[in-house]
Amino acid sequence: MSIGIKVFREICHGCGNCVVSCPVNALNSPEVAGGKGPTSPEGMVIMVEDGAISIQNIDLCGVCGTCADACPVDAIVFGELEESL
Repeated sequence: MSIGIKVFREICHGCGNCVVSCPVNALNSPEVAGGKGPTSPEGMVIMVEDGAISIQNIDLCGVCGTCADACPVDAIVFGELEESL
């Protein structure tokens, strides 16, 4: 088992709640800190691309779980994951 994040793009509807709730994104982007979407993937953990979220830089993730808590459709699983996920 490892701690990580799994995104189910097929159920994500691209609302961006996870993007603006991520404290790492907010620290790295004045747009996110202002409650808007980021304009660049640089410094972002996750962002909306092509109508669904995508992981941009998992190494920046602070493993807090805020993104999963903010997702209204449970498209993000966060925590201990089996290697097969």
